Amino acid sequence: MTLCCTKINLNLVKSATCAFRNYSHLSSAGYGSKLLPSSQHPLVPVRFANNLFWEKDRKGGYNTTTGKKVSRKQLILDGLKELKEEFNLFNQEWKEKLASDAMVVYRPGETDVVFNFESEKDLDRWVLTTDKDHNEGFTEAKFELSPAGFGMFHGTLESRVPKDGRIKRSGYANMRSLRIRKSFKRDAFYDWEQYNTLVMRIRGDGRSYLINLASEGYYDILWNDIYHYVLFTRGGPHWQYVRIPFSKFFLASKGRVQDSQGPVPLNRISSLGFSVGARGGHEGQFRLEFDYIGVEYDPSHTEEFAYEMYKQPKYIVAT
Repeated sequence: MTLCCTKINLNLVKSATCAFRNYSHLSSAGYGSKLLPSSQHPLVPVRFANNLFWEKDRKGGYNTTTGKKVSRKQLILDGLKELKEEFNLFNQEWKEKLASDAMVVYRPGETDVVFNFESEKDLDRWVLTTDKDHNEGFTEAKFELSPAGFGMFHGTLESRVPKDGRIKRSGYANMRSLRIRKSFKRDAFYDWEQYNTLVMRIRGDGRSYLINLASEGYYDILWNDIYHYVLFTRGGPHWQYVRIPFSKFFLASKGRVQDSQGPVPLNRISSLGFSVGARGGHEGQFRLEFDYIGVEYDPSHTEEFAYEMYKQPKYIVAT
């Protein structure tokens, strides 16, 4: 009788896992394949507990490590070299805090530029990833200065998969801004609470790109919360000005749109990114140029959130 009850509970756990979050990549990557000692939880694999309540790391197992060990002495020397830079950054933070005036932080109708693309230093604020980086595809991409002096995200999308019997779909490229930090390596957020519109000057190729606003939460289950909206480009030689209200962005986690929706927490934006995929036969070359990316307060836009927010019963998972 005890054995049957245990199996029923396992089925309930599996159902709840599918309804809430899909953490199957952890088990496929080899995490938690061992069983707990029988004295603790007989018949319950570790992977079920991990899938429900625990993320191993913020990258979902996609961290790239060199495997090179650094001696303690070298770590101390490197830390002392950075100490002076951190103190200078700390002083600059306090100067800005004491000199700032809340009345002139933003003006209605004026665009405050957050990202420029004028030099290699500006491009270093972004990180580029493709399926090829983790041997899961053959897409190639670059982010570099164009001949005209603008930031250019370009490459070739391929949807063919490696013949390893593991990967089912591939063909994507992504660029993401680095997490901003305060002095002494403290994590920080972009605070765009006083703005309501994302503004860009871009030149595309006619493809649709996905804009990603990451709002990384404190708990591991919120690490992958990203707000999305589609960026439609016209193609051709002409630049286009894009104005997207933040109220249009919708919440997803690991690519799955969530039932429980809400406005973007603009005071906790950890990064901004752009993705392009080959799904639906859209293989081939892509090209997206950036002049600048900024934020703006539009007093004529009063919408708080563009989508319906359903109130789910309390017994439904993920509400």
